[in-house]
Amino acid sequence: MTPKALVIGGTGPTGPGVVTGLLERGFQVTVLHGGQHEAHLPPEVRHVHTDPHWPETLAAGLGREEFELVVAQYGRLAVTTEVMTGRTSRLIAIGGAHGSLASPSDPRWGPLGRPALVPEEDEHLERDPEQGKLAVKMAAAEQALFEAHDAGAFQATLLAYPVVYGPRQLAPHEWCIVRRILDGRRRIVIADGGIRLESRLHTVNAVHAVMLAVDQPAAASGRKYVVADDTVVDMRHRIEFVAARLGAEVELVDLPYLLATPCHPYWRHGPDHRLRNTERIRAELGYTDTVAADAALAATVDWLVANPPSPGGPEESRLGDRFDYTHEDDLIAQWDAVRHGWSDEAPAFRATHAYRHPRHPGETWSPGTR
Repeated sequence: MTPKALVIGGTGPTGPGVVTGLLERGFQVTVLHGGQHEAHLPPEVRHVHTDPHWPETLAAGLGREEFELVVAQYGRLAVTTEVMTGRTSRLIAIGGAHGSLASPSDPRWGPLGRPALVPEEDEHLERDPEQGKLAVKMAAAEQALFEAHDAGAFQATLLAYPVVYGPRQLAPHEWCIVRRILDGRRRIVIADGGIRLESRLHTVNAVHAVMLAVDQPAAASGRKYVVADDTVVDMRHRIEFVAARLGAEVELVDLPYLLATPCHPYWRHGPDHRLRNTERIRAELGYTDTVAADAALAATVDWLVANPPSPGGPEESRLGDRFDYTHEDDLIAQWDAVRHGWSDEAPAFRATHAYRHPRHPGETWSPGTR
């Protein structure tokens, strides 16, 4: 008998790739989604239109149907866990790499606070609603998923994604830069030197991770994996790459983050790094990128040029980017005036070497020896 697979949310950026991978593995595939977005899928794929965010609507949409495999990429994890109990033998769920983490000040991280590169083996999930109600709900949903796994409801795997980029994004973050360059902007505001780092995941690499979990049920059973691209670059290099891809030379106008408001939609979560360790899926499932970061970003830029979001449309609204160039020009002019009018009498810092490099025997250390 042909095994049946259900993909919840199969029409988003990664949905068609997951559906194709399951068809190639011999599954009969059904996609369940709200019906607001459609994607080009093979004709043999059945669609169920219902809202997966509520137990009543999700259960009603499924009827009495059962599946050998469920890949849940959309909806609410707690609801999916509840409704799919008794309906499937395997549940691969997609979650967030950062959303459920405890706040940086949580004492469980230790005296230094939450590390910039959060380890998988020693992560702490949020439990204080004062620090974030959504984070508490996400953490509770993860716990409920693995409690159901431990109780024998199904074999559970959780894949935790950072920001996903590539074609067909509902909020295409690279558009913040691409549109400015297409609009002729050649001075682009950045924050704090553009040195912010974040883990990211290209859509093709995300699909590859799902298929690795599908193909290795024993290894993936009961495991949470953080998935991200092999390569991490800072914001400055990403912006410069986008500009070069578009054949433009740009000047990056560097302001402190609090003043650099035009770049906040691209920075998204503030000035801090957002990094996750991803060793577990590499060691246990053999993950490595199928598309390198430079090729992935180039393809993303090319797709946005060929498929530009409409000005003021839903994608730009989700980004929260006003593309207010009058404001940006005024801000840049004010910053130029501050820089040019600034007087600092302090002597320039001079880096020195901490060890002696004597020119003759017995010479002591001095700032002039290097």
